Amino acid sequence: MFETGEYIIYGNTGVCKVEEVKKMAAPGSKTDKLYYALEPVYNKGSRLFTPVDNQKVRMRPILTRAEADELIDNIKEIDILWVTDEKNREQMYKEAIRTCNCVEWVRIIKTLYLRKKSRLAAGKKVTSSDAKYLHLAEEILYGELSVVMGIPKDEVETYITHRVHETE
Repeated sequence: MFETGEYIIYGNTGVCKVEEVKKMAAPGSKTDKLYYALEPVYNKGSRLFTPVDNQKVRMRPILTRAEADELIDNIKEIDILWVTDEKNREQMYKEAIRTCNCVEWVRIIKTLYLRKKSRLAAGKKVTSSDAKYLHLAEEILYGELSVVMGIPKDEVETYITHRVHETE
């Protein structure tokens, strides 16, 4: 169970702070149930309530600084998503996003960055689906790394790029 004040990843919402853990009556139920009151870090003023035992939305603690450093140091070795069936491309992106796994988010970003570069070089536009999932993966990953590393979210991509190129 997460504690008040902890930062967690809550599904596609990204980084949230656990504001409190309290008993509440579940909608349509007469019994009280434990809920997290979550405040999304990048959507100030909004608040989410979710059962502590929620099985539908993935929740996990945010990375530690050491885990974030290791992830960035290993970005070059993380393979892209190999999509053999174009019809299933979007479904693969959805599944990778839903894992709440940073390595999967990096795979999406790398895959879509290369796909975007290739399409633009061929004179084609980036598909709306590719743009959507690239943006979503970047928002969630960069949001988490921003909190972990204490740097503004809009500087995370530059930070990663510098770190990756330092090791070359």
